[in-house]
Amino acid sequence: MAASSKDIAVIRTPEHRTVSRVMAILEVVIASEPNGLRLADLPDMVGAPKSTIHGLARGLVATGYVREHNGRYYQGPALAILAVGGQHLPATYHYALEQLTQAWNETAFLATLVGESVINIDVVQPNQMIRASPPLHERRPMWPGSSGKVFLAFMDAKRLDGYLRRKHKDPEEQARIRAEIEIIRSTGIAFNRGETIPELFGVAGPIAIAGMDVSLAIGLAGPADRMRDRLDEIADSVRKTARELSNTGAVA
Repeated sequence: MAASSKDIAVIRTPEHRTVSRVMAILEVVIASEPNGLRLADLPDMVGAPKSTIHGLARGLVATGYVREHNGRYYQGPALAILAVGGQHLPATYHYALEQLTQAWNETAFLATLVGESVINIDVVQPNQMIRASPPLHERRPMWPGSSGKVFLAFMDAKRLDGYLRRKHKDPEEQARIRAEIEIIRSTGIAFNRGETIPELFGVAGPIAIAGMDVSLAIGLAGPADRMRDRLDEIADSVRKTARELSNTGAVA
C-alpha cells in the first residue's frame, strides 16, 4: 500500500528543504513497492511542486537510488548497496560465480548498474598468483568495461542517447560505440579486450529478468595472455551462465 503524505514528516525549514524532499521521495517510493509510483503521485505525497519533484526524481534516477520503468518510479539498486553493502544476494548468483571461476580459473564478477555507473557487488577470485582484482562497491564508468557495455547495449534508446550526449560527445566515437553495442545486443556477450587496462581482458553477459530492465551482468576477467586464445570458449560459458540466471527469475 502506498504511503500517504501524512505518513511522511517533512522538515520545512529552508536550509533542510531539499534534503527533506529527497528523503521524502525515497521513503514514499520504498513504501510503494512493488507497484511503484507515477511522477503525478509524488507532489501531494511529498508536499512540493511538480517541477521541483521532477528535478529531484531525475537526480535520484541518475545516481541509482530510484529506478524509472514504464513511467513509474521504484527503489534503485544503490539503496540496497547502501543498506547492506551488497552482501544480501541470492545464493544462486554466488554459486554461478564459483562455477565460472572453477571452470576457467579466472576472476568471476557480478555487477549492477547504478545510475550511470557500474558497481561490482560480488567477486570470486581464482587460485592464481596473477589475476584480475576488480574492486567491490565502487562506482566505475560504463565504457569501456565489459559489464558497462552490457548495460549500454540493453538500455532504452532515450536513456542511451542522453548518456552518449553527456559522456561521449564526439560523433565518430558515438558511432563506434553504437556499432559495438548492436553486436552485443545480437550476440548477448560483451568484451573488453585491454581497453581499460592493456594486459587485462573481460567478458560479460546480461542477466535479463522478465519485465525488468537489464541491471545485472555476470562475467569473467583475467590476464590477456591467458584469456586471449580461449576467449570464444569463455564467452560461450559466460553467455550460458547469464541465460540460466535469467531463466531462474531471481532478483537481487
